[in-house]
Parts: sequence; structure tokens; C-alpha cells
Amino acid sequence: MSVISAPPLSDPFQSYDPGQYFCELLRDRAGDGGAGAIVRGRIAAIGLDALRARAAAAENDLINLGITFTIYSESAAIDRILPFDCIPRILTAGEWDEIERGVKQRVKALNLFLHDIYHDRHITNDGVVPADLVYSNANYRPEMEHFPVRFGTYVHICGTDIVRDEAGKFLVLEDNARTPSGVSYVIENRHLMSRAFPDLLAGMKLRPVDDYGRRLLGAMIDIAPEGVDDPQVVLLSPGIYNSAYFEHVFLAREMGVPLVEGADLTVEKDRVYMRTTSGLRAVHTIYRRISDEFLDPTVFKPDSMLGVPGLIGAWRKGNVTLANAVGTGVADDKAIYAYMPRIIKYYLGEEAILANVQTNICREKEGLDYTLANINNLVLKPVGESGGYGITIGPRASKEEIDVARASLLADPSNWISQPVISLSVAPTLTDEGIQPRHLDLRPFAVTGKDTWVLPGGLSRVAMKKGSLVVNSSQGGGSKDTWVLVDDGPSTQAQSMGGMTQSQTFGGEQKQ
Repeated sequence: MSVISAPPLSDPFQSYDPGQYFCELLRDRAGDGGAGAIVRGRIAAIGLDALRARAAAAENDLINLGITFTIYSESAAIDRILPFDCIPRILTAGEWDEIERGVKQRVKALNLFLHDIYHDRHITNDGVVPADLVYSNANYRPEMEHFPVRFGTYVHICGTDIVRDEAGKFLVLEDNARTPSGVSYVIENRHLMSRAFPDLLAGMKLRPVDDYGRRLLGAMIDIAPEGVDDPQVVLLSPGIYNSAYFEHVFLAREMGVPLVEGADLTVEKDRVYMRTTSGLRAVHTIYRRISDEFLDPTVFKPDSMLGVPGLIGAWRKGNVTLANAVGTGVADDKAIYAYMPRIIKYYLGEEAILANVQTNICREKEGLDYTLANINNLVLKPVGESGGYGITIGPRASKEEIDVARASLLADPSNWISQPVISLSVAPTLTDEGIQPRHLDLRPFAVTGKDTWVLPGGLSRVAMKKGSLVVNSSQGGGSKDTWVLVDDGPSTQAQSMGGMTQSQTFGGEQKQ
């Protein structure tokens, strides 16, 4: 009786073609120790059907754990999971070193810039940044002028959006210096990989991501008012209806601090207290996830029900610290972004480690004229929007969309910038059509107290729609686990350690 052997599994990458784009997994890079090739081989061994089944189970985990964000439309608020792609993104130790140094440099310059514009105004007096661009900005807060800020740190948590061009060069697309979100997915994505894909992680020597809560708490303790030995830290949330409420719960748990809303806090004699079942308890540091204008109805919006009356006064007296500081929105304005290389040079005497994407400022005649003449080939962005809203991608827009964009630009040039279309890098992504290239970006998170620490890797957001350049979750984007290799890639052996692969300890997670 003859034995019929099973046919070999077909290679899931057989039809994968990144085309002209830089591929984050297929491109051989110095320092990856063959990690990319190993991951591709392991995915091929799993097979496409099994990969899909395990990916679906991982997304069910997200639903069961309540890991969702909220999409607001005109008619409803819809809770959704952030789609999780199971094929990881890999960064070498050398690549991460460049990103980490560049992010730290940028955060340092942002804090110096904010301190300067709210105090001595050297940079605007010297004409490096136009004064009206700063002081007429909707996010400039006169209430912060000559305000005492601990360590001169305004941006305690910063998310820097980074893309990669067709040559593999890292470019900064945007700074997020107000209340950047998404860090919870960085940590949860690693948890998902540990549970659902331990065979992909096996033997990979990765920088851990599970230290974020401890690092964040340490920074919040650093910035507490001077002379407080055991500061009480809280996370202030707008509440359950906020789109990022899951993240607020997650971060409060990771730090081991109370999650509070405005009604849980009160100010008495310029000191902030938290209401508890055993009475009032003093609060010293507040990690706030509420926008400036809602923080204190006695200073900003008088009808705000989310904030705490008297909070800003208590802060000015030095009895509490807020992170991030009020008024940081000036620094992540898309028009100010265009001046960041000059800002870095002005304060630090250094060239930017991470370059900007070329940006045309439409409030300036030269930028406006160039944009109008080349609008079909540029990305047009409103200065005040976020989340991918309001963007017009010239080469992909219809004539009607171009006409609307041109009219909006002419009606209010100061609200617009334009940039060339960057051939964003791609990564293999599991889709209904198999493994296909999809564009992605990276948001590393920097935490600053006395000094700055950057979470290894960050949030890799991926455009799940074919050909789309918009990776934002609100526009249908998903995310990947971001692996930062410790040195030269995987170890030669994945030794078993009490039922866990070595990779799970290197990754800082344990399979539950």
C-alpha cells in the first residue's frame, strides 16, 4: 500500500510584492541577524489558514477584554477594536538608536521652545519663528505666561509620528504634545503576540515594553511639588464616553494610581484633594487626559462639567503639577512643525537627527503660491485638525475634491500646510486577499520627568485599506506589534523556561 504524503504548504509570501516601496520585513538590513527571514519562515510554516484563525482569535481577545476606542459620527458613537495585524514590524538596534536619539532631541527642543514663548520670547524676538504664528495661535494660552513649571518640562508625554520613505529614511510627520494616545495598544499588542503567536516570538531578543507604567509613574513622581515625600498621583479622565477611555483605565492600572473624573476632585485653599470614602486625600500630580479648555471652569470654559474649579490656581501656587502642561498645543501645531529644524538649531545648536517632511506654510505667500500651483501633487492638511480628518491627497483626489480644497485654501490660507506625497514604507499585512503590502507609520512615546525615556518601539499603525496612506484608527487603520531587537536579532536557540519560550521573557511578557 503506497503512502501519499501531504502536499507542502504553499508560501503565504508567494504573491507578496511591495513594488517600489521600502518593505519593513523583506528588505535585508544590517543588524537584523536574519530576524526578518526567520519570521517569514515561521509564518510560512504556520500556513495562511492557521494564521487567519489565530489572528481572528487574537481579535476576539480584544473584544472580550474591552480593548476598544470610540468612533463619533453625526448619528452615533460606536465602540470598535483597533484591528490587530499579527505580522510584526521589526526594527534593528541601530535603527532604534537613531529614532530614540532623534525623539529625545525633539522633546528637549519642544520644552525649551514652550518655556521661551511663555517667558522671555527670545525665539520670536529674534525672528526665528514668526511671533504672530505663536501668539495668535488658538492653542496659545496667555494664562501660562510666566507660569512656574517644574524642571521647565511642559511636554511630559509626547508621541512623535514618524514615517519612512522609499529609501528607508526616517522622517517626522507630526509632533503630538498635548494628550497623545495609543500607548496602551503597544503593550497589549505584545500581550496578544505572546498568547496567540509564541512560535513567532521564540528566541527573539527584544526590548521589553511592559515597563511603561512604572516609567510613567516615576516621571509623575519626579514632577510633584517640591518637598512632597510621598506624592499622590492620579489620572484625570473626561469619563466613560471619551473615545480613549479604555486607555485611561489601562494606564491608571499600569501605574497603580486612582482613575478620577473632575467631580472626584475639589480645591480648598489652593490645594487639590480627592474625595474618598475615608475623607479628602491630597493630590500632588495629575496626569490629565482632558483638553485645556475643559480643565478649570474658573479660567477657561465656564460651562465645563469635566474640570475642577480652582485647579489652575492651585497649580500656579505650586501645590499640584499637571502633565502635560496647559498650552503645549502650540508646539504640536502643524505650522510650528515646519520650523522644528530651526527650533532645534536655535536652542541646541544641533542639526535635527530626524528630518521633517518638507512642509509649505500656506500663510506665507511663497508657500501658498507653490501649493496652489502644485495642489494636484501635494497633500493638503488643515493646521487645527487631527486623526487624519480634513486631509486632501492631491494625486488621489477627484476634480471636485481638488476644487473644494482649493476654495478652502483660498478662504483661509493660514489654516493650511502642504507636503509632498511620501512613498510611505510598507509591511506585510494579513488581509482577505492574503498577505499584502500596506502602508504604515510609527509613534514612539517619550516620557519626561527629570529626564526623558522612550518606550522601545512604539505604536506601528497600518492602513488596512489597499493603497491608503491614512493610518489613523478613526479612518480604519490598524496596528502591529513593534519589535526592537536587542542587538543582532534572534538567539540561536530558544530554550524552554518553565513552559515559556525564551522570547517571552526577552519580550517582557509571560503567557497567561
